[in-house]
Amino acid sequence: MSGRIAWKWNLASGLGVFFILLGTAAWPLRAVTAPRAASSDEQFFIISSVDLKKDQLVLKRPTEVTVLMDVNDKTVVLDEKGKPLHLKDLRAGDTVFVTSRQDKDQTPIATRIRKGYMTLEEVRARYLRE
Repeated sequence: MSGRIAWKWNLASGLGVFFILLGTAAWPLRAVTAPRAASSDEQFFIISSVDLKKDQLVLKRPTEVTVLMDVNDKTVVLDEKGKPLHLKDLRAGDTVFVTSRQDKDQTPIATRIRKGYMTLEEVRARYLRE
């Protein structure tokens, strides 16, 4: 019996290790296939708050600097797959890429907001230029 138990234990632990390695190997594939930023004008932010009454977002840069961004009826809001969203669909903690312009008072206005994650490839392209 002990030979059978040892064989079953080796098989179970071998399968466990196999699935762990498979999951570890598959993780980088997600980063490679994640949508890339559409434009170098896009800036990456974490949403700190959404004010629907004032049509404003408080956005936080990775450096912890915050930006108050206006939103209007011409602002395009997209999900990770490029499908349209509404401003009310955005929540604090969401990560977004924002393209903006400044109005005559130098207030930033979002022209395009795209939900998405910063991939390792984008970090290298944006912040680790050689």
